[in-house]
Amino acid sequence: MMDCVEDTNSDPLSVPAAPVDLDNTKLDKKRPSENVSLADNSLLVDISDALSEKEKVKFTVHTKTTLPEYQKCEFLVVRQHEEFVWLHDRYEENDEYAGYIIPPAPPRPDFDASREKLQRLGEGEGALTREEFLKMKEELEDEYLATFKKTVAMHEVFLQRLAAHPVFRNDAHLRVFLQYEQELCAKPRGKMDLIGGLMRSMTTTTDEIYLGATVRDVNDFFEQETSFLQEYCAALKEAVAKADRLTTKHKEVADAHIKLSSCITQLASREHPPTERFLTRTADTFDKCRISLWHYKRFIEAVIGAVRGRVQQRGAARAAARRKEQHAAHQLRTIHSRIHQKIEGRMASDQDLKLADTLRYYMRDTNAAKAVLVRRLRCLAAYEAANRNLEKARAKNKDVHAAEQQQADACAKFEQLSARAREELIDFRTRRVAAFRKSLIDLAELEMKHARSQQELFRKSLQVLTECQ
Repeated sequence: MMDCVEDTNSDPLSVPAAPVDLDNTKLDKKRPSENVSLADNSLLVDISDALSEKEKVKFTVHTKTTLPEYQKCEFLVVRQHEEFVWLHDRYEENDEYAGYIIPPAPPRPDFDASREKLQRLGEGEGALTREEFLKMKEELEDEYLATFKKTVAMHEVFLQRLAAHPVFRNDAHLRVFLQYEQELCAKPRGKMDLIGGLMRSMTTTTDEIYLGATVRDVNDFFEQETSFLQEYCAALKEAVAKADRLTTKHKEVADAHIKLSSCITQLASREHPPTERFLTRTADTFDKCRISLWHYKRFIEAVIGAVRGRVQQRGAARAAARRKEQHAAHQLRTIHSRIHQKIEGRMASDQDLKLADTLRYYMRDTNAAKAVLVRRLRCLAAYEAANRNLEKARAKNKDVHAAEQQQADACAKFEQLSARAREELIDFRTRRVAAFRKSLIDLAELEMKHARSQQELFRKSLQVLTECQ
């Protein structure tokens, strides 16, 4: 076991503190994921802290246990993403777990998109007003932090599923991962490792197609599950792509509020007729883009009416009207800033978290369930081959005892794997339905909350503009 561990004198817990920025982001203690319910309290695992340093993310894994196999009751160890992948691979390589759905490895942390956007924003700083630049910078930082939190959550769910499973929790590699304080011998994957992973994926796909066509499965349950999971995985893949597009477009709506807010800020320095034309175009833009609620156009039209009434003033009243217009422009700027920060951006983040991430996670989990069916087909093919070898041995009256023993072992292994796979697939169905139900209910409640916030915001905005007349 210890040859899987790199013996080093460095203490992984002595991580220096660093300020929060895009290259060094720290996540404080948070509550465990709600999607995983542990069966008992004998082994509790959560990620109590995380630190992003350039291309690496260090996760502080906190473990509480009463199991006698562990040396202490509580542990704190620091792990990197490659060590999570190392643990996942140890489960996949173990034939004893062939009949179990192995939790999918967490996705690799990817902050390149956020860093690239921030770099482009810095290069184009001269073309933006200071207010636009600060708001866009804040938006990108929020996007980076949301990605960071999701990365931590995916790694935590992986460990919690292993700890909650009655068989996986007893694995020796998991004990090493949770309690060994030094770094494990898990290195970042190089080109050859990536090629090897691609070849294994192609082998699994080939086996799925070949064995599905050549091995006849007489069990109706597994035949139906195979057909269902193939269709379900394809549907999930399509749903993930559409949900990602939906989230992207909604984020673009939130980004549009930044420029809109900046433009409205310039109203105070404009003459009345140009201001009226500008607001008219703004109302048409909102109407075409269908941003937020359809009442928004009526809100902008009310602003136009207020400005039109002041345009008709002459003489001494003109200066007072201009001051009111400046005040109204300031109120509008504040309103749009609040819409951008408090509502539209949050709606996009909620859709990404509650819908897209749930779909994406169960697409990976469905592939893990399909892998169980492929392993069962391999076992069935080995069992049929053992039957054929036994028939040949009996026909030749040679090595009959060895062939009978091989056939009996293959039969026992196949029946045991089938029984485990049936239980796992039934549990997967129950867990999947419960997770989707919870995520969709949470999403609906959040959207209702945001809609009420928008309605209240528009009501207060109209009240403020009425007072400015």
